[in-house]
Amino acid sequence: MTDGRIAKARLGADGPEVGVQGLGCMGMSFAYGPSDAAESRATLDRALELGVTLYDTAHAYGAGENERFLSPFFKAHRDEVVIATKFGLAIDPEDPTRRIIRNDEAHIRESVEGSLRRLDVDVIDLYYMHRRDVEVPIEESVGVMADLVREGKVRQLGLSEVTAAELRAAHAVHPIAALQSEWSLFSRDIEASVVPAARELGVTLVAYSPLGRGFLTGSFAKAEDLTADDFRRQQPRFTGDNATANAALLDPVRKVAEAHGATPGQIALAWVQRQAPLHGLPVVPIPGTRKPGRVEENTAATRIVLGEDDMSLLEPIAAQVAGDRYADMRFTSAGRE
Repeated sequence: MTDGRIAKARLGADGPEVGVQGLGCMGMSFAYGPSDAAESRATLDRALELGVTLYDTAHAYGAGENERFLSPFFKAHRDEVVIATKFGLAIDPEDPTRRIIRNDEAHIRESVEGSLRRLDVDVIDLYYMHRRDVEVPIEESVGVMADLVREGKVRQLGLSEVTAAELRAAHAVHPIAALQSEWSLFSRDIEASVVPAARELGVTLVAYSPLGRGFLTGSFAKAEDLTADDFRRQQPRFTGDNATANAALLDPVRKVAEAHGATPGQIALAWVQRQAPLHGLPVVPIPGTRKPGRVEENTAATRIVLGEDDMSLLEPIAAQVAGDRYADMRFTSAGRE
């Protein structure tokens, strides 16, 4: 587009139009080491100028700190942005490696009130179940979420890391606008059954970690390159022999990048965007960044069109990746398929 603004995609059958690339805001206050608040605020402003309108946060990101940080930006641009936040996942303060998953009604209602208060808004545009508690029937959880829509506290419903069967069961209770799952050159497990189910039901796929948590950009090559409080140190793909093997997989990404006069990160994002026409459904990646220049780089990737030769070079990568994306895969769709 001539003004530099990105194209748009729709969330679900009846949801709002958003920029075809969103912004993952987690790292502005959680998980990826120290951040600069002023630079993060400038990043939010620049993203909006470029047509990014879907902003992704969660209660779990810093025990609500990320929602609080984003609140002034959302209030200043309430009619221009689509706010996505999540319930159902908490980090154990005594053990940062331990996840607490809850999908019961009491938790959902407590969580939505907390998010509304921290965000200081009257309604959440897109409310996700962050992770699935298999002890609670998904129909019950989505039934409560549907009540939140009827009560005017939430506009659209989303799920994260659910299986195809879980998505269908949920959608039968209330339309699901968006399914958020990891999807990148390194993570393609959802293509087997989750993506076809989303296409069948008219659900938009929101791809998180489309840059492989930064690994695909070449910004780090092993866990030891990261600060001590960076949670990527816990992820098997970035440690020991796995990291060495996976770093070698970036050669074709760099080759394609050179051919397009682009960065490896832009090629990784262009690959995710290419999945929309290939799989026949809207795809909105939400790369995370805390720097305005990176937003400019990322959004420019929406205008890169990869050809068949490019895609052929990139196709074999995922099958060769060493290590799981989480140390505990039970809370992912792949861990339950």
